Amino acid sequence: MKGHDEKIGVIYTVVAYLIWGILPLYWKLLDHHTAAEILAHRIVWSFVFMIVLLAMTKQTQLCREQLLEMVKHPKLAGGVIASACLISVNWFIYIWAVNHGHIVEASLGYYINPLISVVLGMIVLKERLNIWQWISFLLAFLGVLIITFQYGKFPWIALSLALSFGFYGLTKKLASFDSAIGLTLETMIVTPLSLVYLIFLYSHYSATLSLSIWQALLLIGAGPATALPLLYFAKGTKRISLTMLGFLQYISPTLSLVLGVFLFRETFTKAHFYAFSFIWCALIIFSFSKTKRMQGWHHKLMQRNTFGAR
Repeated sequence: MKGHDEKIGVIYTVVAYLIWGILPLYWKLLDHHTAAEILAHRIVWSFVFMIVLLAMTKQTQLCREQLLEMVKHPKLAGGVIASACLISVNWFIYIWAVNHGHIVEASLGYYINPLISVVLGMIVLKERLNIWQWISFLLAFLGVLIITFQYGKFPWIALSLALSFGFYGLTKKLASFDSAIGLTLETMIVTPLSLVYLIFLYSHYSATLSLSIWQALLLIGAGPATALPLLYFAKGTKRISLTMLGFLQYISPTLSLVLGVFLFRETFTKAHFYAFSFIWCALIIFSFSKTKRMQGWHHKLMQRNTFGAR
């Protein structure tokens, strides 16, 4: 039964990462809309989709209870507001990057993200890194430095995506909401602002912003396209180990990288290759650092150092 449950978890997680990996194709269909307009639609229709889903799964009462709990506890409300702002910033930067020819740098951000999460866990949650995780972090840092010095500019897209999603993951870890209800509350918080923006946009620029039925359907579809992989991801992570999750999480940025280089013909220079090589090595070490064998080597090394110090 446990093996079957794990297989279901792997399927859910892989589907989530596959959807995230090919989402650039979806945003490219909307590339003549601004990132702000797409984001506003994405938020509004995600909220609508989640409300319908909660009604279908009979979780509306639980959602009301969680909402009241959030109102009674300012810290809890602050966490949800922070999550809503962080994921909105992340979505905006990603959509902008895809539609302005920066898919490669966006994929770099999601390769770096797991290492950012480790650092945040160390600083905020006082988690301890083993020697392999330190090595992986240093290798990734070198990769970022190569990109920075080669082009003489800070890779702000990659690091903004990694940091915003890393902090989003931290706020989610500190919160106690069910994944579906958490996403509903997050989108609920930013939906009023999104609606105001869309009303202003279409009332003031109606002459230049005519929507075809196809474009309208695509904008509405941004809701399910956003919510479904998040829900599949939540279902999957409950059934599989962190080690398995560590390997599967690179499906999404790898697909995006392939799309950026081979389909959309974005530049991939030697500097990119060297930087990504450092980061790929870092991720391999990072993924294996969670295995029992690597942890065993770490404990043996630490024991030798302790013995030598004595």
